[in-house]
Amino acid sequence: MASTDTTRPAQDGGDLAGLEAGLDALETVQQGRKPFRQTLVEKILPPAAAVLLVLAVWQGLVTFEIVDDPTKLPAPSDVWHVLHQAWLEGELLGYIWTSVSRGLSGFLLALVIGTPLGLLVARVRFVRAAIGPILSGLQSLPSVAWVPPAVIWLGLNNSMMYAVILLGAVPSIANGLVSGVDQISPVFLRAGRTLGATGLKGTWHIVLPAALPGYVAGLKQGWAFSWRSLMAAEIIASFPDLGVGLGQLLENGRNASDMAMVFEAILLILTVGIAIDLLVFSPLERWVLRSRGLLVRS
Repeated sequence: MASTDTTRPAQDGGDLAGLEAGLDALETVQQGRKPFRQTLVEKILPPAAAVLLVLAVWQGLVTFEIVDDPTKLPAPSDVWHVLHQAWLEGELLGYIWTSVSRGLSGFLLALVIGTPLGLLVARVRFVRAAIGPILSGLQSLPSVAWVPPAVIWLGLNNSMMYAVILLGAVPSIANGLVSGVDQISPVFLRAGRTLGATGLKGTWHIVLPAALPGYVAGLKQGWAFSWRSLMAAEIIASFPDLGVGLGQLLENGRNASDMAMVFEAILLILTVGIAIDLLVFSPLERWVLRSRGLLVRS
């Protein structure tokens, strides 16, 4: 009888260990690399097919003379010729670099300003009550509205460009961080305080890592606002000493009534925006979600 009582806990322990092992196996994320064929079908072919469809519709509108005025809708071949000519003349990369360097510099400056501002708004109740609504209002204000006063205040120079970028991006970055901090479980904060993580140490080791998903979303939106703000500033406040960026290229095409140049600028602006998102923010977002078990690699 005693031996039966002795073996029962051992059996229960073995059952619990088996159950835990089964649950661990269910939660295990497969880290194997996807076959190229699967990546091709899932990631590459859909956007490629969408681009080909747009080009086919575009060419059809021109070929069948649905839009028969080339000053309104140039053929894809005409736009390609303009792009190719700009490449041969060594101007294409200059257009792109002028805008990208401004956009990234302004975004990094907005990051330096928006991050501590967001933490201050999120953690200090009086500051949130004072400037929280203002940040939300600034985020909803079209960035193009800041171009005229920025030109009057700062003149036609790069400082004006950066000011417009900051006014567009800082509220998005700050509000994204505030949203991320608001979603932190109070248990994490209490546990951090219990372990001695208070003040700056608690902010660095507890608050920022826990708020990372919302913060990354704010960064992604902040870049989008930075890029749009810059394009608005370059289009409205073009000046020879500022160099020719993508926004000014678009404005030059409009002034010359050259729709091929206009479409060239639009395609370059779109391409740069997509490239930055795919190369920087999408991998960062996937890493954050995967590190929290919110995205399983199949």
